[in-house]
Parts: sequence; structure tokens; C-alpha cells
Amino acid sequence: MISDESLFHNSVITLYLIAPPTFISLIFLQAPYGKHHRPGWGPNLPPPLAWFLMESPTLWLTLLLFPYGQHSSNPKSILLITPFLIHYFNRTCLYPLRLLNSPSKKTSNGFPFSVALMAFVYNLLNSYLQSRFVSHYKIYDVGCCFWFKFFGGVVVFFCGLWINVWSDRVLLRLKGEGKGYVVPKGGLFEVVTCPNYFGEIVEWLGWALMTWSWVGLGFFFYTCANLVPRAIANHQWYLEKFGEDYPKNRKAVIPYLY
Repeated sequence: MISDESLFHNSVITLYLIAPPTFISLIFLQAPYGKHHRPGWGPNLPPPLAWFLMESPTLWLTLLLFPYGQHSSNPKSILLITPFLIHYFNRTCLYPLRLLNSPSKKTSNGFPFSVALMAFVYNLLNSYLQSRFVSHYKIYDVGCCFWFKFFGGVVVFFCGLWINVWSDRVLLRLKGEGKGYVVPKGGLFEVVTCPNYFGEIVEWLGWALMTWSWVGLGFFFYTCANLVPRAIANHQWYLEKFGEDYPKNRKAVIPYLY
């Protein structure tokens, strides 16, 4: 029977191995949900239900595994896992509720079950890694080193979280106005097409700094591999749909750069 240490080690390697093919495949084939929805991917779920189900392991599996770690009662480990849980409480519970209460839900496309299932499996892997690392495998510094890394990372993390949540609210409000797709304006939408993705990338950069680990860095890399190609596709979609009316100075995901 495989030991937890071997399982953890192999899971870390898996996280890094799946990032490059994810990036390459998404450059050529966008996940068929939202504005990229298209038939041929099997049955669809209502988007609020899909988001709730596929993101749910980040809460229930994390909370299930965390108490079994050797550092589970260490205040530092509890403090460290909190931002992770805050993000995923928003993504698993609050975001689906916003979708459910949005007037646009009557006209929104479904979410393919096959895509939700792939996301569910990834979240099983990632939740296992992040929760086991924080609660069991991380070596907690006795001095100030932990706090420097934690507070530096947590500032970055919550800046990203604010950008992510604010951007999602703007997009949902625009969709709820019933005018179809329009050009978002204001805030970071003036410089990037997808500030919601930029915010999430910033969040997990902060997480990598907080955890100061290969596990956190792998999560950041995979987030980039997943979201950067989609941001590029979204940017191209807006350019094709709105043509000359779309601001030419906007980048896809990284302000002023990319």
C-alpha cells in the first residue's frame, strides 16, 4: 500500500506535469463554457450547480484532511490555510449564489458536465496537496521568517482576491442588464480584458509566497497555465465581436504587458 508521503510526493510531480499540456491544449481548444460554449461536450449542468459541485472539494476535502496533519493545532497552520478557504468559500458558495440570483441565468448557456468533472478531479488533487502540505509537511519557522513571508504573501493574496471578486461582480451586473455582451469599462477593465483572471493569478502568487513551497508554486504555475490561454481567447473574442469599438490599448490579462 502506498504511503501518504509517496502519494504526496507523486501528487506534487503530477501538478507540475499537467501544467504544460494544459497550457498547450488550451491555446488551441478553449473549455466550452461561458462565451466559448459550444455543443459536442455532452450534457450540460446549470452553471450555478456546476460551479458549486466542481469547486466543492476545496472546502470539504480540505476540512476533512486538515485535522489529521501533525501541525493541525498549530496556530500558524490554521492561519495559513485560512486565505485558501476564504477564496474557495467565495468560489464554491457565494459565486454560484450570485449566478443563481442574476437575471442573466435565464439566457445563460449550460456548463458541460464533462468540463465540470475535469475541474472536480483537479480540485481533488490540489486540495489534497495544499491541505496536507500546510497541516502536515510544512516546516514552520520558529523566528520571524514565517511572518515576513506570510504577511508579504497575504497582502498580495487579498489584493488579488479584491480584484477577482470586484471584476466578477462587474461582469455579472453587465450580463444582468439584459443587453447581451458589452464592452466592460472602469477600473482594471480599462487596461486588461480579463481582470478577474489577473486577480486570481495574483492571489495564487500571494499563496506561493505565503507557503514558500514547491506546492504553492505549482498551484501558481497551473493557475497561469489554465487562465492565461483563456484570457487570450477572451481578448480575441472581444476584438472580433466589437472590432474598432474595442479599446486597442487593452492587454489580455497582465496590465500593460500581456
